[in-house]
Amino acid sequence: MQPLRTLTMDEVSPPVLFDSGLPISYTSGMLRIAVIDGQGGGIGNLIVKRLREEFKETVEIIALGTNAAATTSMMKARANKGATGENAIVWNSQRVDVIVGPLSIVLPDAMLGEVTAKMASAVVSSEAKTILLPLNQEDLEIAGVNREPLPHMIEHIVSRIKEIEHV
Repeated sequence: MQPLRTLTMDEVSPPVLFDSGLPISYTSGMLRIAVIDGQGGGIGNLIVKRLREEFKETVEIIALGTNAAATTSMMKARANKGATGENAIVWNSQRVDVIVGPLSIVLPDAMLGEVTAKMASAVVSSEAKTILLPLNQEDLEIAGVNREPLPHMIEHIVSRIKEIEHV
């Protein structure tokens, strides 16, 4: 058996481009934003598009879908990379600075059962700043929250991330 040795950077060639074709910076100063969505990924798609438009390449956007259709939709909106399913959401929730998505991502069995208890728990227990859109189809009402058009809510997400970025 050969002894273990440490590889040099010249021996390792990390992938620099992902499906979206956007480069990922490996610098620790880049804000990492996870966008989580399910079903067809329409809300996540709109969020990713707006974040990419506002922040260009200064943030890393990770699309996390409860299913492949949601992940694909967010990747088409130019997320840097994406992953699908329970383990992807649980693992990545602990490795990002900000988590964004609809309220349903913290409700076990939401989105017609796509959100598991482990997914919901990972999001709420993450140390990341979590910004949730008060949208859901779970017959859950949050008192004191006014209904606003989706574009207004997405602008609020952008404003909050700008504040976080400058802290």
